[in-house]
Amino acid sequence: MKKSEEKWTLQNKKADFRGLAEKLGVSPLLVKLAVNRGYRTEEEIRLFFYGTREDMHEPELLKDASLAADEILSCIRAGGLIGIASDFDVDGIFSALILYKGIRRLGGQAKIYTPDRVAEGYGLNLRIVSEADADGVRLLLTCDNGIAAPEPVARAMELGMTVVVTDHHEVPFSERGDGSREYHLPPARAVVNPRRTDCPYPFKGLCGAGVTYKLMELLYRRAGIDAGELDEFLSYAAVATVADVMDLNGENRIIVKYGLAILKRTENQGLRALMAVAGVDPEALSAYHIGFILGPCFNAAGRLATVKMAFGLLLAESMEEALPAALELKTLNDSRKEMTAKGVEQARAKIEKEELYRQPVIVVYLPDCHESLAGIIAGRIRELYHHPVYVIVDAQTGLKGSGRSIEAYSMFERLQKCGDLLDRFGGHPMAAGLSLPEKNLAEFIRRVNTDTGLQEEDFRPVVRIDAVVPLEMLSEEGIRQMELLAPFGKGNPRPLFAEQHFRVLSAKILGKNRNVLKMLVENRTGHRIDAMYFGDIEAFDAYVEEEYGKDALEAVYQGRPNPVDLGFVYYPSVNEFRGRKTLQIVAEHYCRIKG
Repeated sequence: MKKSEEKWTLQNKKADFRGLAEKLGVSPLLVKLAVNRGYRTEEEIRLFFYGTREDMHEPELLKDASLAADEILSCIRAGGLIGIASDFDVDGIFSALILYKGIRRLGGQAKIYTPDRVAEGYGLNLRIVSEADADGVRLLLTCDNGIAAPEPVARAMELGMTVVVTDHHEVPFSERGDGSREYHLPPARAVVNPRRTDCPYPFKGLCGAGVTYKLMELLYRRAGIDAGELDEFLSYAAVATVADVMDLNGENRIIVKYGLAILKRTENQGLRALMAVAGVDPEALSAYHIGFILGPCFNAAGRLATVKMAFGLLLAESMEEALPAALELKTLNDSRKEMTAKGVEQARAKIEKEELYRQPVIVVYLPDCHESLAGIIAGRIRELYHHPVYVIVDAQTGLKGSGRSIEAYSMFERLQKCGDLLDRFGGHPMAAGLSLPEKNLAEFIRRVNTDTGLQEEDFRPVVRIDAVVPLEMLSEEGIRQMELLAPFGKGNPRPLFAEQHFRVLSAKILGKNRNVLKMLVENRTGHRIDAMYFGDIEAFDAYVEEEYGKDALEAVYQGRPNPVDLGFVYYPSVNEFRGRKTLQIVAEHYCRIKG
């Protein structure tokens, strides 16, 4: 398989590290880590380290939020039914959950409507509008969708419903002859979306549940409900923020930091049950568990069954009711994992056979793939080849696809240039969904690979190293201080350090799935430490064998003297076993550094 060569870069941003460290009461290294993440001034770094909920922005700053609150409270006072038009992913589920529980706490009536992923695709549609009208809905409230649904919104308004759109996706636009953009909002009574160009809200990176949390904050304030009751909703917004892979900076960082703390003691029986069946200790809960264990279970409900299963779990009133639903959701996700693995292998085989990686944008057509898995497979292929990737599958009518991008390529903006070929599309710079007639596929592939603006350098994954830190500089206290940077995720990666030469003294493979490599390594000054590697062990072995020979690889696993000398990009951690704490490093990347 053709795999891009990594580009290791040492971040070298300048600042008064020692002076800032003294003012903030931390180490100069910690200040350097903050500066590397884009924080420059003392106040910015202080907020990054110590920001609290009091530092979040006022919800009234969201354009149309006050108008939306007026309409919701008016409908509740009139005894009208509020329809919540959700979506089928984690963000859609938890956005709707916030609105549903909040409206009921305010004394209102609410009903959730979701699209059928296979038959209808994402977002608000005419079927939902018709069903809501038949149910007597007075106010139709979208969440995590609606910004790109002008026709359904217009139809709902024609039928006499008031429509309030809450969303966070990019606002559709068209380009004028002079190159400027004309943005198109749906014809709703109110459109609450921080990405509106006329929205003064200072932070633009909220997910859909973040937007509904801010709206509910405003509603509770107007209704005189104690702000402490918003804690539950903050935890839901944290789940959605991580699962929707939003940047963990600014307000998102505060949402996730405090939301995780609340989740550890959540009273939501469904979440407690899911943690139990997934083997997640609530006290140890982190963004990793949401992104890779809990979140995918909710996404599986939208992908392979009905999202009502997820709502049923989250609205369960007892553990007895929640546990069977949680187990069913986990089982569904386990099935999804198997199907995804097969889909990834099919995609890789097709890409290699047809040499699709030679195109700037990889478009792989998998007619037999379950359409709900296209986005996950696209993400895995993007990781393997570091190209923008679309996975296209057969749908009930025409074709559907999901895309995942790289930093140098704004997927949503590029799709705008193909709008005449598509039935529907929407998304972000880094991810998008689309549907199109089969007859347009060849032209779509041609057009997305024309004038991409991508250079060969863009296809090399960049590994950004925070600092060169020899083993002797590591300490338990320093690692503890680094927790000030947590939670880690997109936009706020775990600190990565590097050292050029590690002699690999011995290695062994651990774990019931034999997926953990534990090495004893020694640097040039004689410091030894355990190094863990959780990546592709077969690829690691192949690399060592290619660079040093088969005998050297065998010597490593036998703990015998050998010439293997590697550079590692790593992060440090503290391993605790039977009450004894030891320092270790986790190797994220490796290579042979000559000289």
